[in-house]
Amino acid sequence: MTLVDDLMNLKKSAVTAIKNHQEDMEELRVHYLGRKGELTGLLKQMKNVDPEDRKAVGQVGNDVRETITSLIAEQQEALNKLALDRKIASEKIDVTLPGAQPLQGQPHVLQQIMDEIENHFLGLGFQVIDDPQDSPEVETDEYNFERENLPKDHPARDMQDTFYITPEILLRTQTSPVQSRVLEKHDFSKGPLKMIAPGKVYRRDTDDATHSHQFHQVEGLVVGKNITMADLKGTLLSIMQELFGEKHQIRLRPSYFPFTEPSVEVDVSWDPVTPETKPEDIKWIEVLGAGMTHPNVLKMDGVDPDEYSAFAFGLGPDRFAMLKYGVDDIRQFYLNDVRFLEQFNKKGE
Repeated sequence: MTLVDDLMNLKKSAVTAIKNHQEDMEELRVHYLGRKGELTGLLKQMKNVDPEDRKAVGQVGNDVRETITSLIAEQQEALNKLALDRKIASEKIDVTLPGAQPLQGQPHVLQQIMDEIENHFLGLGFQVIDDPQDSPEVETDEYNFERENLPKDHPARDMQDTFYITPEILLRTQTSPVQSRVLEKHDFSKGPLKMIAPGKVYRRDTDDATHSHQFHQVEGLVVGKNITMADLKGTLLSIMQELFGEKHQIRLRPSYFPFTEPSVEVDVSWDPVTPETKPEDIKWIEVLGAGMTHPNVLKMDGVDPDEYSAFAFGLGPDRFAMLKYGVDDIRQFYLNDVRFLEQFNKKGE
């Protein structure tokens, strides 16, 4: 009988023994595959095989080893499962099994947009001011309107009609008061001020597809020496391309705001713009307002407008989310319908 025959007989007997074995498989593994096992003993006879036949015999030996190893692993797994099933059946509670995992939540889509905006401006060296001490939602008339160059008889106040608690205390209509609170404490000997102020704001609006009495705003302010409109445009272009894509462009149109001079409306291109795109083919949509901070605003916050200049802008995360994801009704963000909100799961779960 040849060595190949011996190997094949070993394989046959091992398969039968393993399948019929109902206890731990370690004993059989040592018996067949250990250093003093049967397969090891047969393979030691390879030295007596003709050199030209050793390769073929070696392949048979490897096949036998792999078959026995694989079968032992499968049988051991089956025995482990059987033992676990018996244990579960005998116990009312198996505390070793993993418990039911609760569903994992996710940031609201508006919070996701605000996080994107904040992370981008942090990368540009801005501070994020959202501490309740500097960013109260219940504000004074002075900070909400008068510090923003909107005296009590200014007609522009009508556009920001809000909820009053007393004649001098109200729910803020913008996060601009945060800029004033931070600016009046800023030490310019330590450098310019670069900040954004995210948060909720309130206006007495009739809720419809594009308006809400409560919404979110992120206002930005940069104050320093020699700040220009070019700095403003570059900053706004960077955040627009962060949110909508690098091939989108912006344009500035003259406008009016009491707290900036000059003031601009900012449009972003609806589609990506390439070198081949003709200017007349670009479709624009208005997304925010901005401008160079009015000298009166700087003066009221204790800053000399002859020495320092500034730009400011206001972003609407709600509006950005509608544009970015094609949402046609702002009220969807506030209905807490999980079927709607789970569409914006960034993890894809």
